[in-house]
Amino acid sequence: MTADKLPVDLDQMFDLARAGADLLLEFVDAGVPVDHADAQGNSLVMLAAYHGHAGLVRGLAERGADVDRVNARGQSPLAGAVFKGADDVVAALVAAGADPDAGTPSARDTARMFGRTLPPGD
Repeated sequence: MTADKLPVDLDQMFDLARAGADLLLEFVDAGVPVDHADAQGNSLVMLAAYHGHAGLVRGLAERGADVDRVNARGQSPLAGAVFKGADDVVAALVAAGADPDAGTPSARDTARMFGRTLPPGD
């Protein structure tokens, strides 16, 4: 079944990502594209990261989500998590291989702006 033939409204997936609902992982397993993005380029992992859902970020990364995919404003999920001060999400993204130099501003630059540190990568 292709993504455009799934019996769900793909836009509802964004709400699940914002809410941190593990149900999103079931939809991804059933065929929702793991890198599905909204009109502003915010991917599911971006929304989960920005809203502080480390477990969902890990689950999406395990399913192949591009943890460095930037949105239309050039922001990466890691930079968003650093901005929000979501240390558990930052750790999950770094463990998944997120590049601290991806995006504009990068997560590294964002950390400097807000006096935060990034954990070392694996």
